[in-house]
Amino acid sequence: MTTQDLVPSPAGPVDVEQAEAALVERYPRLVRIAYLVLPPTMGRNRRVLTAHALVQRALPRRRVPGPAVPEARRPEDAVDPGYAYVRGEVLRQALVAALPLRRLAVPRRAQLPPLLPQVWGLRLFPRAGGADELALDQLLAGLSAPARAAYVLRGLERQGDAEVLRVLAAAGADDPAAALAELAALEDEPAPDGAEADGADGADGAEAGTGRAPDLPAAPRGGERPPRVAEQPGPGRTRGGGPVSGNAPGSGDAPPSGRTPGSPGRRADPGAPAARARSAGRRVSGAALLESAEFDPCTLQARPGDLLRRRQHGRAALVGVAALLVCGALLGLPGDGWGRNGAAAPSYARNPAAEAALDPAKVKRVNAAVWPGAVRRDFSVWPARGELAGDAGLLRRALAVWARPGGAVESSATPGTPVGPPMGPPQLLFAGRVDAARVVLLHDGLRIVRYAEPVVGTAGAALDFARTDAAEGPGAAAVVVTRAAGNVRYLTAPWVTGAAVRDLLMPGKEPWPLGRDARGVTDALPSPAQAKECARWNTLQLRDGSGSRLLGDLGELVPARLLWGSPDAPVDATGREARAAWARTACQLSTLLGQGVRSAQAWAFARQTLPEGAGRATWVCTRAETWRGTGSRVLAQFLPPERKVPASLAARAQDAPACGAREPRVLAGALWQAPGGGWYVLAAGGPDVASVEVTGGVKARAEGPVLAAAAQAGARAELSATLEDGRRMPALR
Repeated sequence: MTTQDLVPSPAGPVDVEQAEAALVERYPRLVRIAYLVLPPTMGRNRRVLTAHALVQRALPRRRVPGPAVPEARRPEDAVDPGYAYVRGEVLRQALVAALPLRRLAVPRRAQLPPLLPQVWGLRLFPRAGGADELALDQLLAGLSAPARAAYVLRGLERQGDAEVLRVLAAAGADDPAAALAELAALEDEPAPDGAEADGADGADGAEAGTGRAPDLPAAPRGGERPPRVAEQPGPGRTRGGGPVSGNAPGSGDAPPSGRTPGSPGRRADPGAPAARARSAGRRVSGAALLESAEFDPCTLQARPGDLLRRRQHGRAALVGVAALLVCGALLGLPGDGWGRNGAAAPSYARNPAAEAALDPAKVKRVNAAVWPGAVRRDFSVWPARGELAGDAGLLRRALAVWARPGGAVESSATPGTPVGPPMGPPQLLFAGRVDAARVVLLHDGLRIVRYAEPVVGTAGAALDFARTDAAEGPGAAAVVVTRAAGNVRYLTAPWVTGAAVRDLLMPGKEPWPLGRDARGVTDALPSPAQAKECARWNTLQLRDGSGSRLLGDLGELVPARLLWGSPDAPVDATGREARAAWARTACQLSTLLGQGVRSAQAWAFARQTLPEGAGRATWVCTRAETWRGTGSRVLAQFLPPERKVPASLAARAQDAPACGAREPRVLAGALWQAPGGGWYVLAAGGPDVASVEVTGGVKARAEGPVLAAAAQAGARAELSATLEDGRRMPALR
């Protein structure tokens, strides 16, 4: 082939309408091409449906640009641009569909079973052919996908080798030349013994019964090629495809009239089957077989599938759907959503008393007119408040989560607080929206239970327990409603007439008012329980008919009452002396967070004149009582003369009676350095201490409740005291 034999290929963009016209006009031809290129291992039914799907997906979505530089090709190889584009897309998808699926690779669309078209209950396949068609199908099965595409382009499309290489390369074939080489290797194979040569045809085919596959079509030679589907007009040709003198193909899927495909120069009856050709003593070529009904995926036969297997699969699918619905219903019952029971876990018992406790209609509600005439002022006389007090769905979820908190519920409880379900219908204290949460406060006589769920969304339910048995007066004056962003809000008792905030670290500063809404919920104030540093210690100061109360947030639902004075006569820490002492000891309250503290009482049990004229120091004992009775803590602190210096922790004890109403006595000591640099062991006891003695690294004895003995830095000593009644008392540990 020389450059004089080449003419420019058609260039320019392909419109969607042009491609659609080519696809509709040549649809049977394109489906046949896809069917032949697809691997026969797919099975005839899936192969038919996949071929139709590939052709239907070949239509472009927008105008497609043509080649940037027109390529040269033979005049007989030029085809209509719209048909050339659609055919290239069909070949590209068919080559992809023939690729094997890899385990870790993401399958491409052409490799998956087609979504459309789909046929239910029937299996479709082309009409069966004879032995020649069967031999050709076996031949195609042994070829690679690019080789099958090259075979179809040469035999069905009558393309020359150069054009076959161009089309395969454009369709994405990895090695088009190898595909042609694979065909050439098959063409060069010698016929098996007993094969009968055909003198009229040369080497165009083989007898079907000799065991040799039909011959591959050779590349067309100039001047001998029969007309081809979708030819582009050129010199000596019309738009239909044949020569100017006639012989244009009639339809897109039939060979040109007057010629047998693949056998140039011979007349044949149009559409004559292969059996008729063999009966006439001539062999049928592979190119002619490509036009046969065996490879026509548009002329189909229908048969039912495996009816018994279909029935078995239908029953299995029905059972699977039923099981899925049941599992979905069971999973949806507890769930994380705000359904009937919200974030509650599945029910574990069917008990009339337990069911009554979970009925929102039986929740106790106290009227607002009860508390003014009540003898006791505790949680039992709190009225039900909040705009959501009548929300039965919210109350049902709160009760269900209380009884059966699910795994996604954030739950907390103060030490010693039982977390089981209510023994009967609890009392509703509050139900309303606070900040970004719906909050429910319930009381069962022993515990305060707080349930919270977000207003937006269905995740993040919280459940908190706090023990409040025997809470009365100041102990039942406020309950925490929400904590958010380091701030806390309280719900105050109905008898509270005013609320303010006092910073313990600033004893000389007057408290500032704290606003409350109509429900009794306070404004947000910074909480020391969530602070990282002891820069300020805000407390809640409430006022009622009998005076002012000081409450501190220790990270629990009920704030602890802060007291001052001797164990037998404590008062609220609102006086000048109490505020001055608490200002220097407040930071030690951080050691009591989350311990279920009911009250914290501080008192100055001794005052001592320091050596070297350093001034007069104060010894303070702080005792924290819990709601459960056990777990009390005692802190002995040394306050140096400088008023701005915080207290130093001298000793601590757990579950010790010291510094309490039952045992008000206490003895503590510390190693102290004077301003002049000298070191001393200091010790102090209560008022009824007759003498104090130190042994070990330092030995000394002093009459009275205080002792100061010279010592070395880092010295260790043992303290003891003798009471006025002669009994010995060890130091607080």
